[in-house]
Amino acid sequence: IIGSGLLLSAGEKIRAVAPKAEKAAIVSDDNVAPIYLEKVEKSLQAQGFQVCSFVFPHGEGSKNGRTYLEILNFMAANHISRSDLAIALGGGVVGDLAGFAASAYMRGIDFYNVPTTLLSQSDSSIGGKTAINFGGVKNIVGAFYQPKMVLIDPDLLKTLPKRQISNGLAEAVKMALTCDSVLFELFEKEDVESHIDEIIIRSLEIKKSVVEQDEKEAGLRKILNFGHTIGHGIESSENLSELYHGECVALGMLPMCSDSLRPRLKAILEKLGLPTTCNVDPDSVWQAMSHDKKLSGDTITVVYVEKAGSFDLRKMPLRDLKETVYQFLNGKV
Repeated sequence: IIGSGLLLSAGEKIRAVAPKAEKAAIVSDDNVAPIYLEKVEKSLQAQGFQVCSFVFPHGEGSKNGRTYLEILNFMAANHISRSDLAIALGGGVVGDLAGFAASAYMRGIDFYNVPTTLLSQSDSSIGGKTAINFGGVKNIVGAFYQPKMVLIDPDLLKTLPKRQISNGLAEAVKMALTCDSVLFELFEKEDVESHIDEIIIRSLEIKKSVVEQDEKEAGLRKILNFGHTIGHGIESSENLSELYHGECVALGMLPMCSDSLRPRLKAILEKLGLPTTCNVDPDSVWQAMSHDKKLSGDTITVVYVEKAGSFDLRKMPLRDLKETVYQFLNGKV
């Protein structure tokens, strides 16, 4: 459900889907909670929910086994039952942690997503991927677990720093490159800020269509990984601190598109305030990439874009991918 001002009616929307639930366990972070948590709590309490809230330190560094277990302990300590529900109030890290905990607690309780960042509103809040980072590898432990409902209020973006807006737009550019040439041209030619609602909706329509056809990534859903193979390697090598996820995806898209398309993509990324180069050790990136879930023997399936609005799933020998990574990070692509 998408709409301005939706946050204030979150309790009503959730109660309509969960008429018998007694308790709602909200999971949020210390960036989001001071701004929005009380509003959501009151909205739920007005609908008769008993509300408990768990707040953890913001950032990718919290997306680990320790925080995951803390959330499970919190649910157990508050006697959340199988008929109760969990709510993620925050960005992608919050959604990943809350969704993964909901998937495992009592073998699965209902999970509601209230995304507060552009990246989560336009991409990660739907599709059912939940995970934590483990052993220095991003998203290597997790589950496919669909939210019962996703409530998207674009008004929440007004409190975001500009860098976070840019971070989210990277995933929307990914959708445009693989599936929507009209959206790609919007990024090229239009004032992006005045089209945020349209960008969110078009991005979600693409992801919704892809996930409905291939929920667990047997084939088509792999296109949603465009830019992520190299991007995750960069993100992991940066110790999950300097660059945001969307910024890493932006970098990862550049070497995976045609020579004719790359200058257009680079101009869009610069327009959106996203990086097109980074100072990172190629050996460190390749080491992180060697743990990629998509690896199969000596090859990996990568998404390649020849022309905006289209894609090609290619099986690439690892030696060729390694050469591409090193050339890109050394400024030769």
